[in-house]
Amino acid sequence: MAYRVKPGKELRIAISGKSGCGNTTISTMLSQKLGIKLINYTFRQLAEEKGLTLAQVIENAKTDDFYDKYVDSHQVELARAESCVLGSRLAIWMLKEADLKIYIHLDAETRAARILNREGGDLQEIKKFTQMRDSEDSRRYKELYNIDNSDYDFVDMVLDSSIDNPELLCQHVIDRLLKMDLIEEV
Repeated sequence: MAYRVKPGKELRIAISGKSGCGNTTISTMLSQKLGIKLINYTFRQLAEEKGLTLAQVIENAKTDDFYDKYVDSHQVELARAESCVLGSRLAIWMLKEADLKIYIHLDAETRAARILNREGGDLQEIKKFTQMRDSEDSRRYKELYNIDNSDYDFVDMVLDSSIDNPELLCQHVIDRLLKMDLIEEV
C-alpha cells in the first residue's frame, strides 16, 4: 500500500526515544512509506562531520553547549522547511508544531542488546555506555532546555517496540494519520 500527504498540505511527524529503541528504523520506514523527507540529524552525524567519535562528542557536550544547541536547532530548522519525519531524542519537545508526536519506548536491557546486534562489541560495555549516555542526555536536556525526557505524557502516541515489529509500529502510525485525515492512499 502506498500513501502520500494530502495535496496542498504539509505534514510533520516528530518521533523520539532513547538509543536502541528503534527510533531511526521507524522514522526511516515512515518517511519512505509516506514519500517525505527523513530528518535524523544527531550527535552521530555531527561526530562524522567534525571527524570525532560519538564518545568524544558526548564527552565534549558535557562541558560545551554548542553540540546540543547546534544539533537541536539545526534539525528543527530542517523540519520546518518541508513535510518530514523528524526522528531525534528531543523531536517531540523541540518541534512543537508537529502534527503527530510519537514516543518509542523500550527497556534498557533490550536496547543494549539491539545496539550490540547493530554495532557489535561487548554487551556489558554497551550497557554501561548506554546507561551513561541516557543519564548524561537527561542531565543536559534538563540543564539546557528544562526538558525532562522521561516525561512524555503529552505525546499523541506511545509505541512499545518490544511488543510489535517496526513494520507493525509503522502501520499503527499510518492508521492514526489516516484517521486524522492527514494522508491518503494512492
